[in-house]
Amino acid sequence: MGFNKYKSLYIWMVIPMILMQFGIFEDYWGDFSDNAWSVHIHYWTGTVWYIYLIIQPYFATHGQMSRHRTNGIIGMFLAGGVCFTAFSMMHRDIVTTERSLAAPEQFGPFQSWFFFGVAAVEIVMMIAFGYAVIKSILHRKDIENHAWWLISTVFIIMMPALARGLQNTYVDMHIEAWPAIDIMLPIYFTQILIIGMLLLGAWKYGKLKHTATYLALGVNLFIFLLEPLGKSETVQMLLKIVIKG
Repeated sequence: MGFNKYKSLYIWMVIPMILMQFGIFEDYWGDFSDNAWSVHIHYWTGTVWYIYLIIQPYFATHGQMSRHRTNGIIGMFLAGGVCFTAFSMMHRDIVTTERSLAAPEQFGPFQSWFFFGVAAVEIVMMIAFGYAVIKSILHRKDIENHAWWLISTVFIIMMPALARGLQNTYVDMHIEAWPAIDIMLPIYFTQILIIGMLLLGAWKYGKLKHTATYLALGVNLFIFLLEPLGKSETVQMLLKIVIKG
């Protein structure tokens, strides 16, 4: 019964993959040659992780359990790459705060508090991502829990890519108002969209009261605090102390 329940899961997992690629496309491919090595590694480990979340349910529900188990070991390696490369990139956010303070006319509405806020919420996101992956490993023999813990990682780490794409689109649409553009509005919309997809998926698979659902929901609600966190002098000081180049 459990396998039949997730037989079409691989098809549904294509949707977040497309959304992630849409969101990051302009930012990553638009200045491909200027991106740091850590950005390339994070992009490709993240992309392959999403691909694994498509092919793994397919293998598990279409009589290829041996291949599923082998790829699962490789997938856990990729999950670590996603997590640690994200942490390694955070110093870039701190550097960007300094650049925005030095050249405010260049950054316009993207003031230093925004990049501090991004760093603050991404720390929580990646800790939650790592926790969800570890829980999926601990429940590897229980398909219901194993599958949903892994699915939850999609909603936990979707925000940076999708929000960036929607924010870039929104800024482009209102470029004549620069720098008086509300850069948080598309992020709030992104969070509502992600939460909606999370709850819809949880309802479809009967996981509305699952701990992984609560975790993913909590992370995405926490992201609504990006602006006050970014503007907090205490948070800024802690980030500058902890995140060194």
